[in-house]
Amino acid sequence: DYSNFKFIKIDFGDWERLYSVLNNIKFDMIVHLGAQTGVRYSLENPWTYFYSNDLGTLNIFELARRKNVEKVIFASSSSVYGGNKKIPFSEEDRVDKPISLYAVTKRANELMACTYHYLYGVNMVGLRFFTVYGEFGRPDMAYFKFAKNIMNNEPVKIYGHGKLKRDFTYISDIVDGIIKAMNADIEFEIINLGNNRPIELNYFISLLEKYLGIEAKKIYVEKPKVDVEVTYADISKAKKLLNWEPKVTIEEGLKRFCDWFIENWDWIKKI
Repeated sequence: DYSNFKFIKIDFGDWERLYSVLNNIKFDMIVHLGAQTGVRYSLENPWTYFYSNDLGTLNIFELARRKNVEKVIFASSSSVYGGNKKIPFSEEDRVDKPISLYAVTKRANELMACTYHYLYGVNMVGLRFFTVYGEFGRPDMAYFKFAKNIMNNEPVKIYGHGKLKRDFTYISDIVDGIIKAMNADIEFEIINLGNNRPIELNYFISLLEKYLGIEAKKIYVEKPKVDVEVTYADISKAKKLLNWEPKVTIEEGLKRFCDWFIENWDWIKKI
């Protein structure tokens, strides 16, 4: 039953507009997932990131304070770990050496959340997502572009000789983590949500080839400076506080994605 659902299109970076529209609407909780995403693009257009991710998130937190909202769940990112050599990445690790402007904005969100909780008592849960993938994903994400290029028989550009590893996490597991964070009795926490299984890009692409039924044309290029060698989530805190752990393996998740991709290829190829 979605009878209470209401969609309102607002730029949450515009405080006056945001507050004027939402001030008279009653709500108990905010799940803030809006952001300008992508590590590499943050080097090309840093202003967009600071406007959306920092000013925009500040507006959401200020709205929560003024509306006496019980809890704010917000999306952080594994990018805050920067070039951390210790794996798996734990929430207790230092995160004061980001290597991208995107990571800077996400770490700033966490610090703002800590301050709003301390000063105003707003309960805050920051979820550090690890490389989310799945159906209806962003077309600029690597896995989406890989699949599209394979289907179009175009070369797939692979960084770092395909040896980079990512802790790919399927969308349904992320949604489950968000819902459990909404229902958890938490005042302030930062929590990793990852698959706890780093996957090498070469293996990832081999699965795409298998499930799409087409061999990829591969071009190997040097790793960009903003890309880390590996991401790997320590999820012990999520298990303890949220009773959460991932259920979908990379093999199962990519099979679901590829089935959906093939079924919807007629409109996907036009993107």
